[in-house]
Amino acid sequence: MNDQVTQDPQAILDRLERQSVRYETPCGDGTMVWHAWDISGGTAPVLVLFHGGAGSWRHWTRNIPALSQYYRLLVPDLPGLGESAFPPNGHDAQAVAEVVAAGIDAILGSDATYDVAGFSFGGTMASCVAAIHGARVRSVTIIGSSGIGPIGSAVELLKVRHLTGEERTATHRINLSRLMIADPAKIDDLAVTIQDWNTIRSRLKTPTLSRSGALWRALDKVNVPVNGIWGEKDAPANPRALERTAAMRSRRPDADVRMIPGAGHWVAYEAPEQLNAMLLEMLARTRP
Repeated sequence: MNDQVTQDPQAILDRLERQSVRYETPCGDGTMVWHAWDISGGTAPVLVLFHGGAGSWRHWTRNIPALSQYYRLLVPDLPGLGESAFPPNGHDAQAVAEVVAAGIDAILGSDATYDVAGFSFGGTMASCVAAIHGARVRSVTIIGSSGIGPIGSAVELLKVRHLTGEERTATHRINLSRLMIADPAKIDDLAVTIQDWNTIRSRLKTPTLSRSGALWRALDKVNVPVNGIWGEKDAPANPRALERTAAMRSRRPDADVRMIPGAGHWVAYEAPEQLNAMLLEMLARTRP
């Protein structure tokens, strides 16, 4: 954590990326980009992490070092986001998930098993991929997804694409405070750098896919352990965050659903120690 506060943000991201192995799988007219972190030499169980809307693998920057101590991590840029090409059908969540599921098969093999966790829009992808791969998926963890429970308050974001310099940085900080991070003190240069890189490369209209009902339809087909994590101050959910956790418990009484006090939407970045410990505890139930 201290390294991330004191070092150059881009150097942190570059170093983390160099520690990974890059894969590319077919996606539309191009490829879907994946990064894998594996310090076990292939012996650890696999955990696939899906980032949020207008995001990339960088959403997991503060989680990869800790989680990779226990799992082989496979983390994509989802279709139409980050470095990945636009999918053949970007208007249907299930169609996007089929591209993702095929990519997992190409990298891991068609009989490989894994756990999956998804943040925000990534929760929709996690559920849809789990429905496609069935019992191969050991567990599904939903983190801060808006496709569950009631629609929360609309979050108004400022346009940044036309801005430069300090004005662009200041606007990113405003948007991060409105949508992603509850505590303004946690909006550091690294968060702004990640937000800027992600925003430039965002093409897929993820809010529509998240609100399409695809998450629930897929989760109803999933017969493996399900977990849910939300930040108490999740902006897209507020003022109805508790209703989302209640909706998850009602729809899936077997689910392990928890809330991280004081944290916002991007809980994996704002409260990484709590999120990492909580996720590892949940995944212990299905660890082979």
